[in-house]
Amino acid sequence: MKGSFIQAGVFILLLLTGSSCKENNHVPSTLLIQEMNLKRGEVISCGPADQEFGSLAFEITGSPQAKKDFMLALKLLHSFEYDEAEKVFAGIIDKDPKCAMAYWGVAMSNFHALWAPPTAAELNKGAKAIAIANTIKNKSARESAYIAAIEAYYENYETREHRNRCLQFEKAMEQLRDKYPGDYEAAIFYTLALNAAADPADKSFTKQKKAGEILNALYPGQPNHPGIVHYIIHTYDSPELAVMGLEAARRYASIAPSSAHALHMPSHIFTRLGLWEECVQSNLASVNSAQCYAKLTGIKGHWDEELHGLDYLMYAYLQRGQNYLAKKQLAYVDSIQEIHPANFKVAYAVAAIPSRYVLENKNWSEAVTLKLPQKNFSWETFPWQKSIIHFTRIMGAVHTGKKDIAGNELKQLKQLHDELVKQEDDYKAGQILIQIKTAEAWMYFMDGKPDLALTEMSLAADLEEKTEKHPVTPGEVIPARELLGDLLMQMNKWDKALEAYEANLKKHPNRFNGLYGAGLAAEQSGNLGKAKLYYGQLMKVANPANSNRPELIIANRFLEEQSHNDYMTASSVEMNVLRK
Repeated sequence: MKGSFIQAGVFILLLLTGSSCKENNHVPSTLLIQEMNLKRGEVISCGPADQEFGSLAFEITGSPQAKKDFMLALKLLHSFEYDEAEKVFAGIIDKDPKCAMAYWGVAMSNFHALWAPPTAAELNKGAKAIAIANTIKNKSARESAYIAAIEAYYENYETREHRNRCLQFEKAMEQLRDKYPGDYEAAIFYTLALNAAADPADKSFTKQKKAGEILNALYPGQPNHPGIVHYIIHTYDSPELAVMGLEAARRYASIAPSSAHALHMPSHIFTRLGLWEECVQSNLASVNSAQCYAKLTGIKGHWDEELHGLDYLMYAYLQRGQNYLAKKQLAYVDSIQEIHPANFKVAYAVAAIPSRYVLENKNWSEAVTLKLPQKNFSWETFPWQKSIIHFTRIMGAVHTGKKDIAGNELKQLKQLHDELVKQEDDYKAGQILIQIKTAEAWMYFMDGKPDLALTEMSLAADLEEKTEKHPVTPGEVIPARELLGDLLMQMNKWDKALEAYEANLKKHPNRFNGLYGAGLAAEQSGNLGKAKLYYGQLMKVANPANSNRPELIIANRFLEEQSHNDYMTASSVEMNVLRK
């Protein structure tokens, strides 16, 4: 049974166009098309002149030109170039208003399956597009099934929450895939639906593994399909699965070099595997492409995709110990005043970038005074992102002995947590709860209560490991289990600290502070073999020639001393042999 909103929309459409159910060649009215307020214009991309977005095939009902344009729009859609995809779908509608699948494309372009929930305006536009598509008679049964599948997401959107509608979309796409087993696109969009409906707390990765099986079966026959390689990356964007996405990550940018998102997306896997130089190169290309896109489209200020890439770039620079480059990016982000659209990932990047810089470098005096960056959006709209700044201030306060500031900032964190609980946003509320437990742990330690501190910090680490990171972020500003290691180091519990660092490195390989902490803990506990291992790995991962991090000096000094001791030991053994 279709929702009342969609039914009412269809009824109004029929009245306005003067059509009846008996008509087989319904043409949507110009007024209804105008009311969707579609994005229009030429496709803008920054890359090869012939606009390379990969290759695919998909048959639809429509004119030859509509079919050709639809292929381009679908490729853009698979690379999450939503604005540009909508423009192409709008162009098809303008030339061939009876092309039902173009309206499906508009609805898909406003869904943003793996990002934040659509805005009210996007939901309204998508619902209108579906209502129009349902009035068009000259469409195949397969096309009707596609339209019905996305309708399952938009149906009753005013009263049903986003996750429930994602689950409905998943179910509908599974039925579509089963009904048309030879339709590759149905299978590919089903994997997108599986990823959209995946529970961040499901550490068995049931839906992701199912999506991976489907995509890996399709990949050999369509290695240049943008959706297949893109969704493989998203499917395996977790520490436990990331290695299975490496081949796709290294191919995606070459398949769709005209997409800024395609240039960035491989860095999700590179970050998971600690491949920092590849992550840097991926995001330098993406940021450059995003800056070009903003210029060509006339965006006032900066495009959101640029800020997304800059967050990953900052993360990678910090893991290589390249403070000079990280600080340069920080100054650049500080200089930015306007970003469009000013959405959830923009707010995250704006909060995370300065927080990462001071926390990774343990610049506690700067952390405690960190300002909430002022851009062209209200922080009240983004409580989770805002919490990052408050958390950073707390960490600065506890390390500089400012108890009152820490207490006030903790109150702010709790208020933001309660706000998200009221909104029934369990995931983001859970992320702030981890910050709260971490803050309380370090405040207990500050008050001379080490046992309570360890209990709370262990709880924070356990909570963090039960959920996956949001796709918008390269990782937590500081992993909780790494902070547990730091706390244990403060208590001179070297062996336990080493355990914490090693456990964290399994989930966050090649993190600068994780490797250094493990090396230092091993050295202090007398485990010189492990100290040599972790310090040596740090020297390989970092870029000592372009870094002023003091940790590298300490690590290098230890390695030189060990090398000297090994040489002296070997020489002594050799002399003893010669004497005999």
